[in-house]
Amino acid sequence: MPSRTGILLLVSGPSGSGKTTLCRRLADEQEAFYSTSCTTRPARAGEVHGHDYFFLTRDEFDAKVAAGDFLEHATVHGNSYGTLKSEVLQHIARGEDVVMDIDVQGAAQVRACTDPQIRIALVDLFVMPPTNEELAARLTGRKTDSPEVIALRLKNAIEEMAHWHEYQYRLLSATREEDYTRFKALLLAERLRVARLVGSNH
Repeated sequence: MPSRTGILLLVSGPSGSGKTTLCRRLADEQEAFYSTSCTTRPARAGEVHGHDYFFLTRDEFDAKVAAGDFLEHATVHGNSYGTLKSEVLQHIARGEDVVMDIDVQGAAQVRACTDPQIRIALVDLFVMPPTNEELAARLTGRKTDSPEVIALRLKNAIEEMAHWHEYQYRLLSATREEDYTRFKALLLAERLRVARLVGSNH
């Protein structure tokens, strides 16, 4: 029997904030299980089904929505994304931590979830660059998207950043190492919460 319930560390932030890099590094260091999302968008070069995303057709995705298989799902940039409940609950029940990289729409759905395991496990963090200028520089520096796509992502990112106050924690991005040090410190601190210890009075 695990000594504590697992943590569901929900991380949001605009494109270019570094949130995905933080989540993947935490998983690579085996500090948490990275929750792989489903998406209807096409795979980019180098992306692997089942690792980066579960790439689904629109019909497959809609069938899972109808079946109630998703903890959250949303449409972003014209494509749908969702997190399978089974991907999260199996780990939390074993006392394993899960890190999720999702948008503000999905985060709101997870917060609204009435499942007691999710409510006890949930910790949410918003990652954002310190300025809009820094955000624009990061998006442009990727060199993976067209100017039109970058302009759309920047517009959406600025709208997303208006939601940071809805989260328990906010991380203003600095260097990759500084960001990761603070990110990991948050997880380590949350593991000490009495409410997570098996046998405590929730």
